[in-house]
Amino acid sequence: MDSLAEVYLKRARSEIESAEILFTASGDKDVREKLGVGEDSTFYSGVISHAYYSIFYCAKAMLLSKNVVTEPPDIHRKTFEEFQRAFIDTGLLSLKLLVIYREMVIRAETLLEIYRKEKGKRGRFTYNTIPQSNEPPAEESIRNAKTFFRHCSTYLRSTAPAKS
Repeated sequence: MDSLAEVYLKRARSEIESAEILFTASGDKDVREKLGVGEDSTFYSGVISHAYYSIFYCAKAMLLSKNVVTEPPDIHRKTFEEFQRAFIDTGLLSLKLLVIYREMVIRAETLLEIYRKEKGKRGRFTYNTIPQSNEPPAEESIRNAKTFFRHCSTYLRSTAPAKS
């Protein structure tokens, strides 16, 4: 496996671990207390963000295995489109992975939209602005990131040249 692809894969694993830590801290009163975090505070939006980035870095690693590099501007859109073209459209990977990726993009965009609305002081509540209501999608995001990581990691390891 290309060393840069391996770096991206390690970063993807780290993002999953960060998501799991935040998820645990959100649901564990003792952890929040030890950290000095208010009992009403949760980090589920952060969980979703970290899970998304895990998938993004997996996709970057996968693309490097095909010598495809995506760069700004619009790196997230380009990475998604190139991943679809190189792995899903060709049948190398299951369409299920693209569905997971697409759902994570939408979830991340929803969080950004909430941020934009709050930043603009519009004063309207948006679905899932109450931190606790983000728990189910956060849990699903971790599952999706793990599934995506497992498939990408297996693919990359199976296509890596044997070391002598």
